[in-house]
Amino acid sequence: MEDMDDQQLPEEEPTGSEGAPEEQFRERDRSLCPCKSKREYRDCCRRFHRKTKVPETAEELMRSRYSAYFFRLVDYLVETTHPDTREKGLKASLAKMIHQPTWRFLTIEAVAKGGKEDKTGKVEFTAEYFIDGEQQELHEISRFRRYKGVWKYLDGKS
Repeated sequence: MEDMDDQQLPEEEPTGSEGAPEEQFRERDRSLCPCKSKREYRDCCRRFHRKTKVPETAEELMRSRYSAYFFRLVDYLVETTHPDTREKGLKASLAKMIHQPTWRFLTIEAVAKGGKEDKTGKVEFTAEYFIDGEQQELHEISRFRRYKGVWKYLDGKS
């Protein structure tokens, strides 16, 4: 996995005389999204990460959060956590651990509610990752709830 810039993606494509950073972002945008939607990142989770759109379903939020872990976007993960369950030190905790796992694959197992008209939803998923070269697997049923009309991650059971 490429080691991408931490925290936030730039609002606009970076430019420079060397062209290397610009090409890095263009390559990311043309690559398949890490959320395994089979769409390019620029047409999938990037719009949420850059705050040009908000997820319309709990599944979209789940996928965008997985991609945020993949790209190590701590601020996005904090912002998309429901205020009722957002721990005080969440940002510091995420920043401390965000570089440990190397995320490999996401499988959505099931979705219950969480549609455009729903107020709550659940997404069951399995995420494969590596820590210190050892393959791990996270199986979770995540709960989502709208906050001021926007989907937020509430909590999850492994």
